[in-house]
Amino acid sequence: MAKPLVAVLAAGRGSRFGGGKLEADCGGKPLGRWVIDAVEEAGLGPGVIVTGPEGVSFAEGWHALVNSMPEAGLGTSLALEAEYALEVEAETLLILLADMPLVAADYLREIAASPAPAATRHPDGHAGVPALLDRSLIQKAAALTGDRGAGPLLAGATLLEPEPGMLRDVDRPEDLAEVVRALTR
Repeated sequence: MAKPLVAVLAAGRGSRFGGGKLEADCGGKPLGRWVIDAVEEAGLGPGVIVTGPEGVSFAEGWHALVNSMPEAGLGTSLALEAEYALEVEAETLLILLADMPLVAADYLREIAASPAPAATRHPDGHAGVPALLDRSLIQKAAALTGDRGAGPLLAGATLLEPEPGMLRDVDRPEDLAEVVRALTR
C-alpha cells in the first residue's frame, strides 16, 4: 500500500489565541512543530502544509501552499491541499491540524495503514481529523469553501479510537499551558 500524502492545515489566524499561535513556544519548540515531528517520526513525511500569507518557520522540507484568504474558512485550506493531492496524483490524503500537538506517531501510522476513508472518532462521537481521504473524497474536498472542514465528507469512514487526550487542540493561551503540562508529564 502506498504511503498517503500528508497535509497539515496551518493557515488559521489564531485570533482566540491573540495571534502567532503556531509559533508560540510549546515545551521548547513551536506549537506547530509537534505535529510535523509526529508525522516524521511515523515515517510519513515530509508532506504539504497550508499556511496563511505570513508562512511558518517550523516546517522545513515540507511543500508549502499559501492560502491567501484564510479568513474565508478552513474549507479553503482543505481545498488547496486536495487540489495539490490531485495534481500529484495522490491516492490517499492524510489530513492533520497543526494545533494538535498531542497526536502520536503510532496513531498516525495506524490511520495511514487503514483502508480509506478512515477518520478519528472525537469524544462527542463525530468523525474528524486526523482523517484519511480516498481519491473520491479528495475530489470532493477540492470543492470545499467556507468554514466547513472534512467532517461532512467522512460520513461513511471507518472510525478509529484515539488515546484519551490526544485530540487536544490549542485555541487560547490557557489551552497551551494545559498542553505543555501534558507534554511534560
